[in-house]
Amino acid sequence: MSGPRQSDVKRADIGLRSERGPVLGAVMLSTGLVALDATILATAVPAVVDDLGGFAQFPWLFSIYLLAQAVTVPLYSKLADVFGRKPVMLAGIATFVVGSLLCGLAWSMGSLIAARLLQGIGAGAVQPIGMTIVGDIYSVAERAKVQGYIASVWAVSSLVGPALGGLFSDYLSWRWIFLINLPLGLAAYVMLQRGFSEQVERRRQSIDGLGALLLTGGCGLLLLGVLEGGVRWEWASGPSVAILGTAVLLLGAFVLAERRATDPVVPGWILRHRTAAAATAAGFVVGVLTLGLSSYVPVYGQQVLGSSAVAAGAALAAMSIGWPIAASNAGRLYLRFGFRATMVLGAAVTVAGGALLLTVTADSSIYYLAVPCFVMGLGFGLVVSPSVIAAQAAVDWGERGVVTGMTMFGRSVGSAVGVAVFGAVANGLIARDAGGVVPELADLPAGVLDPAVRAVFALAAALTLVLVAAVLVMPGRRGAAADDRTSGPPAAGPGTGSGTSDD
Repeated sequence: MSGPRQSDVKRADIGLRSERGPVLGAVMLSTGLVALDATILATAVPAVVDDLGGFAQFPWLFSIYLLAQAVTVPLYSKLADVFGRKPVMLAGIATFVVGSLLCGLAWSMGSLIAARLLQGIGAGAVQPIGMTIVGDIYSVAERAKVQGYIASVWAVSSLVGPALGGLFSDYLSWRWIFLINLPLGLAAYVMLQRGFSEQVERRRQSIDGLGALLLTGGCGLLLLGVLEGGVRWEWASGPSVAILGTAVLLLGAFVLAERRATDPVVPGWILRHRTAAAATAAGFVVGVLTLGLSSYVPVYGQQVLGSSAVAAGAALAAMSIGWPIAASNAGRLYLRFGFRATMVLGAAVTVAGGALLLTVTADSSIYYLAVPCFVMGLGFGLVVSPSVIAAQAAVDWGERGVVTGMTMFGRSVGSAVGVAVFGAVANGLIARDAGGVVPELADLPAGVLDPAVRAVFALAAALTLVLVAAVLVMPGRRGAAADDRTSGPPAAGPGTGSGTSDD
């Protein structure tokens, strides 16, 4: 390269004025809070229901959080590129903390669900903007190790969350699951406020309010339809058709509105940019696979293999262990061989894990079930971390937030789709073998559950091949330069997208 890119100059400027250690600590702490809240509530549901009632409504405690988090990611990412990372991240942390306080003070299931909505709105800013900040203050080489740190936060949270939720419920109160976020969130806020400085070039820029509204409504209804379809209502029922049909109409209107918008929420170039498109597609497939495995590996371990809940959870935790191990070492590979080669290796490892998953039977031990989970975790770590860094490296500062947000939005949507697709496959087979109805889990014979979950495993193995196809879209060292020349943001924009995905 003949000279420094605009994004490199911007990163150097931010790095000189920011205390990177405290900033990274704040990002890791706030990310840990969001990660904990994705798992800590599961073991406390009985205590919550005993106190507040509303057993039929408790699934919304999880769905509403996921919905709010997913649909707000693109909006926050765009705002971060316009107004800077710091105010958006601080607003996200503050919203999450306020939501946590209201959760801890909830007086009914309805009020708790509303507070979880507010938590999810805050969480939608924390992860993507945190990763964008990391991309601003660390070089491509440094980000490899930092990504490993952040992946480790998710791994530890997934292991500690359920146990911590049980401890609070048994020995203190389920309300401390949320109240513990207050001092930790405040610490993250103060560390980021004091340690992170940035100089944002103020530009006269309109906010695409119509596009934001259509995107939020369309994605919200889409995720609602796939999360609750086949659970609260039949797929072919009136509510399902109405919700999914309206979602399609709103998203279609969003596409048309974005073509006319002066400064769209999701710029059209991002879908034509091979690096960004490959990263988003890979994130989507990984999201499908992780939520599918998370939903059915513990069930198979307990109901078919006859293991304890702890042992079944440990089998799934093997994936969370493999992921950060691979992510923390991915940097050595992509710095030497390039992003594309590293991601292809990760996809190949994931295929191997899927093949091992096909060999699991009712006669397997729970420890054998942990092996494919661990291998697939290694593959995910070699795909996700390099894909995010490649996307960030391929654009300038003014587009980095949108690109980072799109990769994480892809994973969020993939997670919701994975739950729906795998659930439809399993429930369909169970209903076929159980006389046309799906009985309660406790009443489900292992002989009926075994083939249904193994069909889910087979589908997961097949989807690993789709992951290979997704990462092959990523340009190599030569293709990256052409990608950025032809598919990057317009020259008149704040950045030129002149970086390469393998630089």
